[in-house]
Amino acid sequence: MGEGAKTDSGRKRAQNWNVRALELLSEGETKLGMIRVRKTPNRATVLLIGMVFLLEFGAFAENGSQAYGRNSDLQEQAAVARAATFYRDVLPIVQERCQVCHRDAGIAPMRFESYEETRRYAGAIARAVQAKSMPPWFADPSVGKFSNDPSLTAEQIATLTAWAKDGARAGDMKDEPAPRNWVEGWSIAQPDMVLKMRKGVALPAGGDVEYTYEIVPTGFKEDRWVRAVEILPSLRANVHHAVVYVRPPESKWMRHAPVGVPFTASTLSDPEDRRGTHWTDSDVLLVYAPGSSPDDWPDGVAKFIPAGADLVFQMHYTTNGHAAVDITSVGLIFAKQSPAKRVLTLQLTNDHFVIPPGAPDYRVEARGTLPNDATLLSFFPHMHLRGKRFEYNIIHRDKDSSAGPEQQLEPLLRVNYHFHWQMSYRLAEPRLLKAGTELQAVAWYDNSRGNPYNPDPDAAVRWGEQTYDEMMVGFFDVAVAANLDKSRYFIRH
Repeated sequence: MGEGAKTDSGRKRAQNWNVRALELLSEGETKLGMIRVRKTPNRATVLLIGMVFLLEFGAFAENGSQAYGRNSDLQEQAAVARAATFYRDVLPIVQERCQVCHRDAGIAPMRFESYEETRRYAGAIARAVQAKSMPPWFADPSVGKFSNDPSLTAEQIATLTAWAKDGARAGDMKDEPAPRNWVEGWSIAQPDMVLKMRKGVALPAGGDVEYTYEIVPTGFKEDRWVRAVEILPSLRANVHHAVVYVRPPESKWMRHAPVGVPFTASTLSDPEDRRGTHWTDSDVLLVYAPGSSPDDWPDGVAKFIPAGADLVFQMHYTTNGHAAVDITSVGLIFAKQSPAKRVLTLQLTNDHFVIPPGAPDYRVEARGTLPNDATLLSFFPHMHLRGKRFEYNIIHRDKDSSAGPEQQLEPLLRVNYHFHWQMSYRLAEPRLLKAGTELQAVAWYDNSRGNPYNPDPDAAVRWGEQTYDEMMVGFFDVAVAANLDKSRYFIRH
């Protein structure tokens, strides 16, 4: 079968997925049903299905994977927990760990802001937290500590379990904590500035959408340091991922491309501009994908946007059966003073792989050495629907040793990858890495029929932009001297 035929086969298979889902009833009960999706499921549909699966059964069915860290003693802990009430015991946990998604304008399909909203899901919440599938977190707990780990403590799990078991009582409203203040759909605090697309991107009801770009001038008259940043699409369900780049005023990248209107590679007439849609060394301001977090850096570190710079929005859209228009925004919170360190987003990438048909555990690797000292801050792995696992390692080489292995791996992060929960992982203690440190990223893919989200297990899969293709990108953030931009950082001494 030719490659064109394989691609067509994959698209037809993707258009006829049987997706097992839970159908919520008006009384808050559930029953198991089948939904036939006659087009590739959009992100909101898959997220809703996955969320309900998590709440009802405590684990995603995707990829046959389970979250790490099961605990057989949780029922016993719950049995001895004190009589929990919503306002005194449950709501503080929900505010801290759940409402970032389960709130008005959040990405979850149900809200946990009031007693009535939360009570109807008490049993499902108990099952999900006992299974440690909610809040979602996919890092192996035996490797590394991360500041944004939302996992519940054993005591919190016991409290939620006991609350559900004892009838999900409200308790005294006098015990209610102050509500969390969410700013107009943002997860960060009130942005100092919001920059949005000047013209929305019109999306068709179906078919593939070419990578879409829009250049948005900042209008900055002076250099700005950004302490926190968040990307907020108006159509989250249609966004596979978004990358916002910083284009300095002296940059020649896509200099003939239109400003303030959407464009794609095929609409550009200049050959150099067209090549620029496939590669750039410009600084990354932020990467957005389903389940990802905004950047919110501690004091002393920030990202840099020079005066006169443009923001270049790179958007990967998917279709969901409805024509619509997306206007993506970027919210910025500025540092109050110039930081000591500048944050750079780097990446380990391998785009030269072929995943064999039916392969259940195919390995792809990328590695590189740091040209200068840097402080490692966080990780953000990216793959597509066949992604299974991802890990980052430091390679220690002992060239003088005549015995034992030539190299040893020090694991930094291991993730059971989930395409619909593409999370960032921030080190609890940033780590100084010396120049010459060798980093490795390793990805595993499941191209078998056992992967329920595999568009075509009979296809040989290569790097590509569309969701039925694959990618292997290991983003990571480092802090360097404030006067180093990316080009200067890569000058080896």
